Amino acid sequence: MSDTVTNILLVGVGGQGILLASEILSEAFMQAGFDVKKSEIHGMSQRGGSVVSHVRYGKEVHSPIVPEGEGDILFGFEIMETYRSLPLLKNGASVVANDLCIQPPSVLLGQETYPTDLPEKIAALFPKFLLVDGQGLAAEAGNVRAANTVLLGAVSKRLDIADECWIKALEKMVPRKALEVNLKAFQLGRSL
Repeated sequence: MSDTVTNILLVGVGGQGILLASEILSEAFMQAGFDVKKSEIHGMSQRGGSVVSHVRYGKEVHSPIVPEGEGDILFGFEIMETYRSLPLLKNGASVVANDLCIQPPSVLLGQETYPTDLPEKIAALFPKFLLVDGQGLAAEAGNVRAANTVLLGAVSKRLDIADECWIKALEKMVPRKALEVNLKAFQLGRSL
């Protein structure tokens, strides 16, 4: 195990399952024997506001907050929130984003327009970019609400963590009644 700390950021809006995904990530890293620290920032999250979760893992982690410009992986649940968080990443970081636009109140009120070229802008800045149809794959798994687990599966392919650690984490953190759908959603994400 190297002394390197890996920095992961999860961003989106309230209600997308970001906090559960960060719990599953953290549990998988603990299952793999790593020290893990995490922190969440909720901006009116219950009202659809921004949510950012920091997850850091390694041999020894001292702080839960990813320093600006040091993110290794950005795990975006909504495309504009993903784009807004790019300054938190280091050069060469990986970006996995859900192909989902949730219009903020300023757009809904006609005060602003929602940008249409965000995936192209992200790909131009970060070549290790994967755009995921989270809702489509989650529906295929049996529940559109499992989009967070689809994305988690896609992110898991960028991390050197054994499959059994992911499965144990899902079994521990996901409610029993939703486990089968979430396991299927996770595998669909991993297959991308």
